Parts: sequence; C-alpha cells; structure tokens
Amino acid sequence: MTSILTYTFKTLPSTSQWAFRFSIRPLSCSSQLQAAPAAQPKSKKTLAKPNLRNIVVVDGVRIPFLLSGTSYKDLMPHDLARAALSGLLQRTSVPKEVVDYIIFGTVIQEVKTSNVAREAALGAGFSDKTPAHTVTMACISSNQAMTTGVGLIASGQSDVVVAGGVELMSDIPIRHSRKMRKMMLDLNKAKTLGQRLSLISKFRLNFLAPELPAVAEFSTNETMGHSADRLAAAFAVSRLEQDEYALRSHSLAKKAQDEGLLSDVVPFKVPGRDTVTKDNGIRPSSLEQMGKLKPAFVKPYGTVTAANSSFLTDGASAMLIMAEEKALAMGYKPKAYLRDFVYVSQDPKDQLLLGPTYATPKVLEKAGLTMNDIDAFEFHEAFSGQILANFKAMDSDWFAQNYMGRKAKVGAPPLEKFNNWGGSLSLGHPFGATGCRLVMAAAHRLRKEGGQFGLVAACAAGGQVRHGSFWKVIVLGWGEETGSSKNV
Repeated sequence: MTSILTYTFKTLPSTSQWAFRFSIRPLSCSSQLQAAPAAQPKSKKTLAKPNLRNIVVVDGVRIPFLLSGTSYKDLMPHDLARAALSGLLQRTSVPKEVVDYIIFGTVIQEVKTSNVAREAALGAGFSDKTPAHTVTMACISSNQAMTTGVGLIASGQSDVVVAGGVELMSDIPIRHSRKMRKMMLDLNKAKTLGQRLSLISKFRLNFLAPELPAVAEFSTNETMGHSADRLAAAFAVSRLEQDEYALRSHSLAKKAQDEGLLSDVVPFKVPGRDTVTKDNGIRPSSLEQMGKLKPAFVKPYGTVTAANSSFLTDGASAMLIMAEEKALAMGYKPKAYLRDFVYVSQDPKDQLLLGPTYATPKVLEKAGLTMNDIDAFEFHEAFSGQILANFKAMDSDWFAQNYMGRKAKVGAPPLEKFNNWGGSLSLGHPFGATGCRLVMAAAHRLRKEGGQFGLVAACAAGGQVRHGSFWKVIVLGWGEETGSSKNV
C-alpha cells in the first residue's frame, strides 16, 4: 500500500532525542479519570457533498467480547460471525433479501473457512445469491470492510451493505514446521515403497517442532509490544502514566456497562453453555496492584505490562450500512452518517504506532473540520503508552514541523471527549472486529451526549502490506441538516 501521507523526514530521532523533547511536557490523566458531562449545544452544520450519496449507519451490534480461552473456546470463527449477523437481523428487522453485499474482516484465518463472510452469511440465513467476501488488514480489517461497503454504495453498485469482523484467538492455526510439511507433501507424491522409505529416513525429531503464529511485524520481526515500549520511552511516557490511563479505561468501561450504555452488545447463546450477555475483560484494579506487574516485552526495564496492554480477545461485530434514501424509504432512522475517511501508512519500525498523529489532521482537513468541532473521539487502545505518546506528538509543534512537514500541531484530543465508555484496553480487542465497535461507540455517544461529529481512529500492524502499518481515521456525524433527513 502506497502511503498517501507525505512527510518531510524519513528518519526518526533517537529515543534520547525524543525523550529530551517530550520529558518536559508530562501528560497525566490522573486528574481526568472520569468522563466529561454532555457536550454543549452548538449550531449544526453539514458535511454533505453535492452530487454524492449520503451514506448512513442504520445500526450495529456485537456479541460480547470475551477473553480468549473462555466461553467461546470450543467454537469456530464463523460461529461468532454468524451470531453477530443474527443479532443484527434481530436488532434491525432488515429483510435478508434487501442486503446487496456482505463484507467481513478477520486477521488470523481459519483455513476451513477462508471466506468467513460467506460461511457466516449462509449460516445466518442469508440467500446464497447474496455475495460475500472477506478482507484482512490486521487490526483494521473491519474498518476496511466498512469503507469497502461505503465505496460500493457511493458508486451505486449497492444500496444496502452489511460490514463486520470476527476474531477467535482461542483456537489459532498452528502449523507443522516447514521441514515436516515438505516431507508430508513429498510422501504424498511418492509412488514406490523405496521412495517413501528414503524420505522417512530423513526424518528428524526437530521436524515435529510446531510453528506458532506471532503477533509481530514480518518486516522487522518485532512485536507490537516492543514497539509500544520503545515509543513510550521515546516520548517520556512513564509507567505510572500508562497504568493511570489503563485504570481510566477499565473504570469508564465498568461505569458504562453498569449504566447500560454499551447497547451494541447482543446476547449470544453459546452451544452447550450459558448465554453470554456482557464483556468479561473489564476489571478495574488499583494502581498499587497494577504496579506489581513485571514488564511484558522489554525486560527488565520496560514499562508496558499486561495491565496497560489490550488482551487477546474473541468476538465479532456487524453493521448495517445504507444509502440514506434507501434507509429513509424503509422507515429507518439512521444512527450516524459516514462522512470521510483516510488511510495512512508509516514506517513499521519506528512509526508503527504514530498513525493517529499523521492521519488526524489529514481527515479533518478533508472534512473541513477542526479538533474543536469533534464531540466524540474513539481511538483504538492497543497500549496505554501508544495512546499517550500520540497525545504528546499531536500536541507538539516541533514534531509537526520536523516530522510531518506541517506548520503547526493539530492538538491532542481532550480527555473529557475521549473514549468515555472505555476502550480496547478494557472492552477487549478481537483484531478483526474492533473497528465496528469503535464506530458504534462514537455514534451512540453522539446521540447520548448531544454531539454532532465523531472521530474514529484504529491502528494495525503490517496488515496486507508487510512493509507498512496503517491507521484509518473516519469522521461520522449525527443530527446534520441534510434535506429530508434533517432530524436524523
């Protein structure tokens, strides 16, 4: 993927240089652990573009996000995706036959159901005449599913698209070693007993060592946790700040769950088990307990731990996206408009997790908005350190001028508008499904808090292009003055 982001400098400063620049500007969320009150009323404006179709989110759902190895551990990915699709059908009552296309994202694919979108759609009762395909782009796979659907509707190819994502980390494919695979394939081709015996004689015990999937960059062989630890050090984000932010995420998620704000969650009757009704990774702790954990990646001096990182998660999500005129004709009151989006690609070694800093000003300029116009920010929380480092970079004129080729900083999102109902650190992160959760969280917050514009950002690892990493930022609106739907 060719980066659509142009920046002046190709090399990054050393960790010590960044630390010097940013250590004098500590960022702590300890005084802002609670979400802010509802947004103040302001005049409405529209981002509608002449001669372009308005595209809306009718609704979206997700099954509860669960820690891997728990209630979903005996299922397959298409089971989770089917449950999300069934929940969407029940929530919206949309006739299956009006859906023109189904797109799902996933990351670690089950080889038996490589096109999981198709298998889940058939299992949920959609017609075999409804096309479905699966996309993969690391942790923004469902984001890619959504924007692919937006493209189908904008071009007039479709009026109604279902987009979603799924991930099942409880049962990941584990391969034989390459030597063992080669021997098995050669044995299958051998025609005589002598050929088979000759191949078997070459067998060694180390052939049996399995190949485990790694959450690491193919091009750098570095895990994202290592990248997060280096980034936190570069921007002088302390262990305490990271733990404070993680505690904020869990505390706000618990509050939102208790108050019934996580309305996108639909119950799922797990075969052979009880019905699952809520996320099970929300676990508010204390800074004292979190401080006892050892570094998870850079040992013994790293600051990224299990407590301030997102956890391996099973889950699925689905959204109903329509052309506005189609939605209104069917009697729906959309949850949000999907307005603009941007993908950017960065160096996977030193800029793997800095995408929000680069993408946010681009999408705001594209939409004709500023940070002050945004009422609800929903960013994927891969790590506390990643979020806080981006805050510092976004709030730095020096970084904007020297590494982005911009005259001034875009500014950091105010915490009182940021991930007010928790985030991936607490709610969980099924790689292929998080994007839909982020969009629905922003849409529901806009309606609940009386806001108009939301900004969603989600990060990914190498994804489809091994030499790059991606961030997708999308702007959505609610309550815009757009013709016949001015009250939507």
